[in-house]
Amino acid sequence: MAGTQQVWLITGGVGFIGANFVQQQIARGDVRIVNLDLLTYAGNPRSLDNLHDHPSHLLVHGDIGDQALVRQLLAEYRPTAILNFAAESHVDRSIHGPEAFVQTNVVGTFNLLQEVLSYWRTLSPQAQASFRFLHVSTDEVYGTLAPTAPAFTEQHQYQPNSPYAASKAAADHFVRAFHHTYGLPVLTTNCSNNYGPLQFPEKLIPLMILNALSGKPLPVYGDGQQVRDWLYVEDHCLAIRTVVEQGVVGETYNIGGRSERTNLDVVETIAALLDELRPDSPHKPHRQLIQFVQDRPGHDRRYAINDTKLRETLGWAPRETFESGMRKTVEWYLEHGAWLESIRSAEYQQWINTNYKQRMAEYK
Repeated sequence: MAGTQQVWLITGGVGFIGANFVQQQIARGDVRIVNLDLLTYAGNPRSLDNLHDHPSHLLVHGDIGDQALVRQLLAEYRPTAILNFAAESHVDRSIHGPEAFVQTNVVGTFNLLQEVLSYWRTLSPQAQASFRFLHVSTDEVYGTLAPTAPAFTEQHQYQPNSPYAASKAAADHFVRAFHHTYGLPVLTTNCSNNYGPLQFPEKLIPLMILNALSGKPLPVYGDGQQVRDWLYVEDHCLAIRTVVEQGVVGETYNIGGRSERTNLDVVETIAALLDELRPDSPHKPHRQLIQFVQDRPGHDRRYAINDTKLRETLGWAPRETFESGMRKTVEWYLEHGAWLESIRSAEYQQWINTNYKQRMAEYK
């Protein structure tokens, strides 16, 4: 990785958002990336196949909680920014096994912060001033909203309702504390629900696409009226780049799509797009595959992001509407069957059976 470009250490850069971010930055050509990823079930190396021998990308298999490894990478590659995407991120999995979320999202982030702080202290005053640690978080730390309540702002009280949200909230607090206590130049972003290419199909949108193509039920929790704000992943990545370059140290920035939709609306949109894009499908109309299943425990009713601060102070705005982003997403999955096949492991099938089949059987 020779050259004079800036070096960024990306953690979790093989996961959904991280891989999209890495692809976007490598395409820009102005940074070199050291990509530290544990390569768990949701991190598919095929998402970065085109970067296998790229001189500006180095993939390192490892854990953000491995302080010796992080220390080695910081000393060897001398990054000017750390972007922490690494996280266990699926609410349903956090309900079944919260310990992994505490270990990765809380302990892992804490260990990473300790090593980054030690490294930052060795830098020259000029390098310290330009250094950034950006922590990628979620709107779920804010809890749930009533149907007509104002959207979450950066000042909204933290009220996490799931083990996943609680673990991310704890990580956010540690990031804030390392800035206010030690002076580490941090930035935090809290984003709404992402969708787009490369997303592991335990999440709503790719799961529905995959099931519909196979003629399987499209499981919708409860009455399907849970509301989420949807953000196309490439727009999220552009926002993160904007915050790294222009954000005020110590500040938090909400990132949203201003595209509130019920879960049922989202599934029906996918079904309609598949009807159009796969007119010869034996499962048309795909809407007939929708099946309401038992709701998950503590399911937040509504999330909504107020991203005025980001738009007005840093000039970011999403490029995609919900309609254009969804069309791009469905088209991508239809065109990348090999990627989908590469993640249809026995472990994935076991998870689907654990989380959905029992809910289908129990829901009345």
